Amino acid sequence: MPATVVVGTQWGDEGKGKLTDLLAKDMRLVVRYQGGHNAGHTIVVGGESFALQLIPSGVLYSHTTPVIGNGVVVDPAVLVAECDALEARGVDTSRLVVSGNAHLIMPYHYEMDRATERSLGKNKLGTTKRGIGPAYADKAARVGIRVQDLLDEKIFRQKLDVVLREKNAILAKVFNRLALDFEEIAHLYLDELAPRVAPMIGDTVSLIHEALDAGEHVMLEGAQATFLDLDHGTYPYVTSSNPTAGGACVGTGVGPRDISRVVGIAKAYVTRVGAGPFPTEVDGELADLLVERGHEFGTNTGRRRRPGWLDLVMLRQAVRINSISEIAVTKLDVLSALPTVKVCVGYEADGERLQRVPYHQSVLHRVTPVYEELPGWQEDLSAATSVGDLPRAARDYVECIARHAGVPVSYVGVGPGREQYVSFAAA
Repeated sequence: MPATVVVGTQWGDEGKGKLTDLLAKDMRLVVRYQGGHNAGHTIVVGGESFALQLIPSGVLYSHTTPVIGNGVVVDPAVLVAECDALEARGVDTSRLVVSGNAHLIMPYHYEMDRATERSLGKNKLGTTKRGIGPAYADKAARVGIRVQDLLDEKIFRQKLDVVLREKNAILAKVFNRLALDFEEIAHLYLDELAPRVAPMIGDTVSLIHEALDAGEHVMLEGAQATFLDLDHGTYPYVTSSNPTAGGACVGTGVGPRDISRVVGIAKAYVTRVGAGPFPTEVDGELADLLVERGHEFGTNTGRRRRPGWLDLVMLRQAVRINSISEIAVTKLDVLSALPTVKVCVGYEADGERLQRVPYHQSVLHRVTPVYEELPGWQEDLSAATSVGDLPRAARDYVECIARHAGVPVSYVGVGPGREQYVSFAAA
């Protein structure tokens, strides 16, 4: 049975957690393929809210095995704490499997992240300071420490000795920071965390392929989103990995021919956190309304998100990059307060009309959005369960998205709850 990829089409926070939770009820495995605990998924089940960071959304279903793939960077202390918090609420985490090839986030990664971001001053990137970027940098530099190294004290200590001497020199001489203690780190990771994490470690590549070979459903779940992708996003205001569908292959060991469905998640408007270009950004009362109604604050950081109108130029680009086969639109209900709604259908720059995201970021920074204005619906959508329950104007808005994106809309979210969605696939 081919795999399904779920990917964000904007700058993250599109509501991927809800959609992955919805699809997970039919899945044998739900696999996280990149990112770290800088990404948060919020799922509301029976009025209870679950904020997940590392553990895939499928953990809430007893028949699903949640998997952390090789492309993820893992802080084992965060992982253990998240497991404990879920267990305390009655959620069984014993099925969780973590790739031995995933890389560890170490204490010096946090220090490097904070020090580097501080040194950038007004040019800072707006990272979560969770050590994600430095961990991926060490992975690329081939000095990273992997999850499997927790199982071999000798190897762990050898690797830590090499890399910590380098990091302490940089922290002291470049950033005027105190050196980190080797034995303290070794004790924390080997004596306290390794015994907790060891039962979770496994061969996730074989696990995934065995499920696929058996004809079982497998979902590959990304964190962040297309325009935070290291290669295809608004660089340098991006994450340090590849959230796009191609990253799902690298981060899990699944080949392209094993993927048949790519679901792109698009919020009915757009938000982003931190710095970076944002052509359709709004401010003032409209921004406050979208933030308030959409609860647009970071799951992990609490930072207020920057809101704006839906950008269909970006969405078309995301469809291309990811080979998206269908779109799920979230938070349509947030727009119910507005008498009219806008969508960006093109850009203008230097007297020229653009239908694609410009490759040169200097151009993207100065584009003016070209809007199409549509009637609003100003009706409560929270009880809608079928397409016919939606006001005509709301349906027109969804159809406009599908028309410009070039792929069908399959689901529409009408509230935060697990069951608050409308299936357009059945329409």
